[in-house]
Amino acid sequence: MKDTLCGTKAMWRKDYELLAANRAYFGDFDPFGDFDLLFGAAKLNLKIVDLPIRYRERTYGTTNIRRWKHGWILLSMVLFAANRIKFV
Repeated sequence: MKDTLCGTKAMWRKDYELLAANRAYFGDFDPFGDFDLLFGAAKLNLKIVDLPIRYRERTYGTTNIRRWKHGWILLSMVLFAANRIKFV
C-alpha cells in the first residue's frame, strides 16, 4: 500500500458490514478513517488492491495534513495494528 490516505476506498456492502461488526477489535481512535478500513480488511483476509493515482499541483487551497503530527499518529496506528494482526 503506497498511499493509504488517498481518500478513495471501495468495498462490497457485505464486506463492510463484516468489517463494521468487528470494528471494536482495533478501537476507534482513527482520525482519518482509513485505518479502520484497511486493517479491518486485512484482518478479515479480504483482497486489497492498490491502484496508483496521479497527483498534480493544487490549483486552490492548502492541505489539512500536518506531516509530523499526523505522521506520528499514523505510525502509532500502524504499530498498534501490527501488534493486533501479529505482523511483528
